[in-house]
Amino acid sequence: MTTRIQSAEYISDNQLRLIFKNGECRLFDFSAYLNYPVYQPLNDEEFSKQVRVEHGTICWENGIDFDPDRVYLESIELTK
Repeated sequence: MTTRIQSAEYISDNQLRLIFKNGECRLFDFSAYLNYPVYQPLNDEEFSKQVRVEHGTICWENGIDFDPDRVYLESIELTK
């Protein structure tokens, strides 16, 4: 699978609205990852809001990122 992310927006409650390069709009809830040490900075909502897209994946300033294929598989499609 090579689905890449085009844009990302923090919605609320550890959820991101994502647009993939295939045109799909999906919702990714990353709350299940917050107990892992590498993802703990995302418990801070202000930090989570600083999400950006680089090279087709979501990431944050301190090097936190998610595999875009995993994000796609774990996200739900939003109605158009």
